This record gives sequence, C-alpha cells and structure tokens, in this order.
Amino acid sequence: MSMNRHAGAATLALLAASLAAPVQAQGQRDFPVADAPVLADNFPVHAVPFPRGVSAWRDVIYQQLSGHIPQVLDIYVPREPGPHPLVLYIHGGGWQGGHTRHSGALANFPEVLAALAAEGFVVASLEYRLSADAQFPAQLQDAKAAIRFLAANAAQYRVDPARVGVWGGSAGGHLTALAALTCGDTALDPAAAGEPCVSAAVTWYGVFDFAQQAAGQPGSVDTAAERLLGCAGRCPADRYAFASPVTYIDAQDPAFLLIHGEEDRTVAIGQSRLAEQRLRAAGVPVEAIYIPHVDHSFIGRTPAETREATLRATNATFDFFHARLHRGGQ
Repeated sequence: MSMNRHAGAATLALLAASLAAPVQAQGQRDFPVADAPVLADNFPVHAVPFPRGVSAWRDVIYQQLSGHIPQVLDIYVPREPGPHPLVLYIHGGGWQGGHTRHSGALANFPEVLAALAAEGFVVASLEYRLSADAQFPAQLQDAKAAIRFLAANAAQYRVDPARVGVWGGSAGGHLTALAALTCGDTALDPAAAGEPCVSAAVTWYGVFDFAQQAAGQPGSVDTAAERLLGCAGRCPADRYAFASPVTYIDAQDPAFLLIHGEEDRTVAIGQSRLAEQRLRAAGVPVEAIYIPHVDHSFIGRTPAETREATLRATNATFDFFHARLHRGGQ
C-alpha cells in the first residue's frame, strides 16, 4: 500500500510539472478573413450516390430567416444533364412533427425519392417551420421559398423551372395543395410575385377544408390544425377559410391527383371528395383514387393490405408526374 501511495504522488508531481511547462510556440496561424461577417455554411458538402446514377445532396440550405435555424432540402439529381422536371415533396406530421425523409409506411423513403429521380426528375424534399416555431402561413411560404431557390439554382441542379410538381401527405398534402393553388398570391406570401407556378400536384390524404375538418370533431378542440392557425379552441370561419385550399380553387389551377384511404380516421375521406368536387366544378383536371379498407398513411387491416395500398399510391404518383410533367418535355 505504501509503494502505491508513493507511485501515485510521483505521477501527480510529473503531471503538475508538465502543466506548468510553457507551451511550445507553433508559429503564426493564418486563416482567410472576409470583409464582413460570414453567415454561409462552409462545411464540406458531398453528393451521396444512389442506384442508377442518381446523386443526392442532403441538408442544402434554401433559406435563412432571422430567429430561425437554417432551413434545408435534400435534392436528388439524375445522371443525365437535363434540364429535368422538378418534384418537391412536403412531409406530413400534423404541421408539428415529421421530417424530410419519411412518408407513411414506406420503409426507406430516400430510396423512393431517388427512384423517382432515376426516372428523370429532380426531386427535392424539404424541412419547413413547424407550428411550434411559426404559425400559418409560414409553412406555405417555406415551400414556395424552396421552389424559388431551386429555380434560381436551376443550372446547378439541372431543373426545368417551367415544369414543377408538388407532392405531400396529410399536413404535407395540405401545403402541397396550397402551393399548387396560390401561385403569385402575395396575400399569403409577400415574395410570391413572379414565382414559378406548379404544373401538377399529388396529395395523399390531405386537408382541404379546415371548417369541415373541425365540424367532424364535436366539442371543444385543441388540435394540430388549431395550433397551426393560432387559435385557442375553434377558429373563426375566416381563419379556417384563409388556410383552406378549397378557398383558392379556380379554373387556372394545375392538374391534381388525390389519393385517400376510405377508412381514414385522421383526415376524413370527405376532404379529398370535396376537393375533387370543387376542382371538377372549376374545370381543373383531377384524378382521384379512393382505396378501400385502409386508414391514414394507407395502413390496412393486414401488412399485405398496407403494402398493396402503399405501392398502389406510389406507383400512381410516379405515373401521374410522368404524364403531366414529361408530356412535351424531355
């Protein structure tokens, strides 16, 4: 025991002496210095390879707003030089959760987006401000900012800004519909003047009419929708209408594909049926697929039903974008 105490004391003495020794000079350090504060993110960005020659850039900053973290996109680019139609994916999660790399029961959503890119589309998937961070219409403004960013950087990402599709599910379906229906609407987005207009939209179980959605929830409510709109309990009718895609439907709107499960208990199928009715009445091209026996996110009674519904919706989505965005193009 005595030897151990003496050894410990010697070790401490050596450590104290080393800490007291002067640090050896390393020479003058030199780094690039700009003329003003630099806010750009200069961390190295490398493309991630996916099958069939697709390259993906993750966490590309499309917008930096004061008081908010930088907002980012994943961008999947085909091997061919293009320019290619653009498809922007907007995730769900009740406007209060979710992220850019998930969708329903699809087990590897980045792989799905890369597969769409391999078929000749530039595909982008964005993060937007959630309802705890900002109220509506911030989320729509973010989606439109992402489209403008991609159009402004069309040469780098091989985008054809004249052929833009949007796609989203649930809360993302709501934002998808609004992005398609409100091109140039500066009341919703002061920066919208002169922006590229959407040519095709796909919604999976999206919200189109907040008043109808609230009417299906009897009693007092404090739901994801009311938190998005900044209401304590039910919102006034004009607030619901301001955020509802059905408010903005007119004959100039792009083609829509609506897909919804008939047993959806989160967003009632009546939301898509109402949208189909209003779009047809306005003379807008619209297709609708209503899938029996499946709930929200196309979850069926069995894994086989979930798989069948999910693949049916995904294949219909790919085919719709080919028909609407590649027609007359490359």
